[in-house]
Amino acid sequence: MQRYERILVCTDFSDPSLEVAHRGAELAGQYKAALILLHVIEHFPEDLPAGGIPPENVDPATYYRDRATRQMADIAIKLSHENRAQEIVVSTGSAKSEIVRFAEQARIDLIVLGSHGHGFVGTLGSTTMGVVHDALCDTIVIRTGTLTRLKRIAKQAV
Repeated sequence: MQRYERILVCTDFSDPSLEVAHRGAELAGQYKAALILLHVIEHFPEDLPAGGIPPENVDPATYYRDRATRQMADIAIKLSHENRAQEIVVSTGSAKSEIVRFAEQARIDLIVLGSHGHGFVGTLGSTTMGVVHDALCDTIVIRTGTLTRLKRIAKQAV
């Protein structure tokens, strides 16, 4: 069995991707591997709630990068008890292409990502399929939404 030394966890800040981050941290702990968290800001977000729009006097690229960096830091704090070594990376571009490029450049042994982002249902998401197809290292796809579905079932049972 391969020994993983550098594990990349990809997040889009959705609830399912937080499940993925916890699973990635568990794997990193089991292998005593470095944990790298990656978020890719894809192009210019077009349909954002009013709270997601930068103020007029702030450069949008800086605004989105700073906001993503703060969100990544929050995730890292939540995962800090699960793993000793963490790195946070915020990048821009096409998520699929950037994940694959970063994994190669950073000598990642294992990519951990969710089956879907932002609550999509159905077959694997296009980013996930693209990464699985193009990545040169092992990739684990975590079935997301399980925790949410279990909570919903438990509520209905009561």
